[in-house]
Amino acid sequence: MRTIHSKEITEAVKNLCIEANIYLGNDIKNAICTAREQEQSETAKVILEKLEENMRVAEAEKIPVCQDTGMAVVFLDIGQDVHVDGGLLKDAVNEGVAQGYTEGFLRKSVVTDPIERKNSGDNTPAVIHYDIVPGDKLKITVAPKGFGSENMGALKLLKPADGLAGVKDFVLETVKNAGANPCPPIVVGVGIGGTMEMSTLLAKRALLVELDKPNENPFYASLEQELLEKINALEIGVQGFGGTNTALGVKILTYPTHIAGLPCAVNINCHVTRHKSIVL
Repeated sequence: MRTIHSKEITEAVKNLCIEANIYLGNDIKNAICTAREQEQSETAKVILEKLEENMRVAEAEKIPVCQDTGMAVVFLDIGQDVHVDGGLLKDAVNEGVAQGYTEGFLRKSVVTDPIERKNSGDNTPAVIHYDIVPGDKLKITVAPKGFGSENMGALKLLKPADGLAGVKDFVLETVKNAGANPCPPIVVGVGIGGTMEMSTLLAKRALLVELDKPNENPFYASLEQELLEKINALEIGVQGFGGTNTALGVKILTYPTHIAGLPCAVNINCHVTRHKSIVL
C-alpha cells in the first residue's frame, strides 16, 4: 500500500488546470500545421496561420489559448494499492481546480445549479471520473471542456440492425448539424457500446487519445480514417468558412454491449483539445 497526501493531489490538479489552458499538445500543434500546409482554401489557410500564432502567443505570454477555459473534467486512474491521506480525494481535486482557476486567472464558467445559474466563483465543482487500475500510482488527467463544442455532442441508442452504417451516418449527421458552432477544425470523439452513459464516457475519453496514435484495432483505425475523410468532405471548413479541413482527427473507443443495443455517442472538441496528465 502506498500513501499519497491530498495536498499533493491538490497541487498537481492546480498546475494541470493552468498548464492545460496554456500549452496544447504537440499532436494538436502538428495537426494544425499539417492542415495549414494541405489546405486548399486561402481563407482557411489564413485562419489556420492565426490559430498557430495564437498558440505561440499563449505560450510566450502564459495566457489561456482560448477565452473559454472550460469546465474542468478530471480523470483519475487510481492504483488499487493507493491510499489517499489527509482528506477526501474529491475534495482534494476540487480544491486544486479552485486554486488553479483563481491563481491562473482563468475564466470561471461553472454555475452551482443548472436552472438558477449562480456562478460558483471558482469553477468548481469539477466533473470527476474514477477508474480503479492495477498498481500503486495515481494518474491525473485534467481536460478543460469548453461548451461551444460540448453543446454539439450527441447520443443515439441505435438498434443492432442499424449496424456499422448506422454508426457512420450518426457521426456524420452530428458533425454536419454542429456546423461552425464548435469552432472547427474539430476533434471528434466517438464512443460505441456499453450502455447509454458508458458510450458518452467513451466518447469523452476518446478525446484524450493523441491524434498521431493509431487505433490498436485495425478495423477501428480504418473506420477513424474513413470518418475523418467523410467529415472533411462536408467542407464546413475552418471556423465554418469552407475548405478541406473540418476535422483534425477522429478517435473511437468501444465497449461490449447488450445483444439488443448499439449505443453510440459523439463528443466534439474544438482545435484546442486541451488535456494534461501527471502520474503521482
